[in-house]
Amino acid sequence: MNRRTILTVAAALGLAGCGAVSDLEPPPGRPLPVAPEGATATPTPKQLLTPTTQQRPQRSDELLRQSDERRSDEFDLPPT
Repeated sequence: MNRRTILTVAAALGLAGCGAVSDLEPPPGRPLPVAPEGATATPTPKQLLTPTTQQRPQRSDELLRQSDERRSDEFDLPPT
């Protein structure tokens, strides 16, 4: 390995280890974001960080019950 590759790998490993481990909180003296329109209360940080079902849909395990043969594709031509 050359020196540049070693430095790149070392920098990547160094950056990968500098993530925050504590819970997220607003900066001191700053409030949480205002409540969304129509909400009765301001959501907590945990509620704001929890993805909804639209943001992270459930997996569909539905099995294929009937297979249909594909129709021919008239545009699937061999290379010229």
